[in-house]
Amino acid sequence: MLAVINRFVLVTFSLIASQLIYCGTMISQLFILSSKGDHLIYKDFRGESGSDAVGIFYEKVTALTGDQPPVVMTHKDLHFIHIRQGGLYWVATTTEDTSPFTIIEFLNRLTALVKDYCGSLSEKSVQMNFALIYELLDEVVDYGYIQTTSSDVLKNFIQTEAVSSRPFSLFDLSNVGLFGAETQQSKVAPSSAATRPIQSSREQGGKSEIFVDVIERMSVVVGSNGVLLKADVEGEIRVKCYMPSCSEMRIGLNEEFSIGKSQLRGYGAAVRVDECSFHQAVRLDEFDTHRILRLCPSQGEQTVMQYQLSDDLPSAPPFRLFPTIERDNGGRLLMYLKLRCDLSPKSSAINVCATIPVPKGSVSLSQELSSPDQSTELKPQSRAVVWQIPRFPGGTQLSALFKLEVPGLSSASMLEVGPVGLSFELPKFTATGLQIRFLRLSPIQPGPSQRWVRYVTHSDSYTIRI
Repeated sequence: MLAVINRFVLVTFSLIASQLIYCGTMISQLFILSSKGDHLIYKDFRGESGSDAVGIFYEKVTALTGDQPPVVMTHKDLHFIHIRQGGLYWVATTTEDTSPFTIIEFLNRLTALVKDYCGSLSEKSVQMNFALIYELLDEVVDYGYIQTTSSDVLKNFIQTEAVSSRPFSLFDLSNVGLFGAETQQSKVAPSSAATRPIQSSREQGGKSEIFVDVIERMSVVVGSNGVLLKADVEGEIRVKCYMPSCSEMRIGLNEEFSIGKSQLRGYGAAVRVDECSFHQAVRLDEFDTHRILRLCPSQGEQTVMQYQLSDDLPSAPPFRLFPTIERDNGGRLLMYLKLRCDLSPKSSAINVCATIPVPKGSVSLSQELSSPDQSTELKPQSRAVVWQIPRFPGGTQLSALFKLEVPGLSSASMLEVGPVGLSFELPKFTATGLQIRFLRLSPIQPGPSQRWVRYVTHSDSYTIRI
């Protein structure tokens, strides 16, 4: 009963937040900058501030130290609120005492909207579709007041077609590997399949597709003795719809899916999360009994469900590290690392990158790697050795011997080694065990339609102490 109340509160809060974003929020200017400060998009809604605000913002951002500057900055009476998406700065200015959280939410929705209409978020995509983005801004914001960010509403007014940097082809399988299709075992969708404009569905002769992505991010801390100290998983179910009309979609989750410490369900292995929230458009009348989500998807991308699990992973962490750190007779620092992938032999990790902090003053690196596709690099500025592994099959072990020249190496400086940080992607894998049982559309689409279910787990923060 408590889990039901929590879900009701979360859904109600999301609904209220979505309505508040349109009430009383006033924006003076909105502009998009490249990472180098190039002006890509500039829109002045009220004429209260000059165009020099763009230069002032970029000077303040670049003058700050650190990788993440403050989201909110102030210059005299002008407030800058920005986010980073797609390597770009998305900035809104205001002279009013407006809630920054409201504008941040609006900027996040705007980036999602631009991604839906342009296909991707990048400097090139924005440059090629500047006319479309200006048309979107004219409809989304009126004299500084936010009107709507709904693609269902905007599709009646937006006439400009998106310009794609490369034509989309379902049979272009050059990027296969990030995701696997569970609903159609004979085909695999390329990772770029869902990165095209939503308007392109009209250009493909009535062909329609829908993608359901289960995306999880892991935060893990492993002690020097190999004991798991912390493990958190944040996940979400995203739907991206390229169907011109779909009255209802039903997504079936694991029958054993449970929220909190409630009684286990079904007869299989338990799939449990601590917290769960849903998009306001999701109907939950079949969720408690059959674990079915019902919604009427709009064209574009939306997150229909978010969930979190802490300190209770159903399986062991995907990687274990066995380090040996010593000093040889010549005064060099030796690091012998054995990295084991504990996934099933049928699975693989891709884009694995291990970052090993090393003592200050390390000047050169030589290495011995267990396979030719691996690569390493010493980065003196960040005082780290970067070990990259393009593909790491499950149930295997890789090793590397690093020999570092460190002038004045001492026992104290050897303590500067570690902890090791791992980044990776795990295709067709979820750490919580969440799976999509079925994906049904009603009414049945008259033309050919394809439904794709894709799974991927990313490392948010994976730290191993040595």
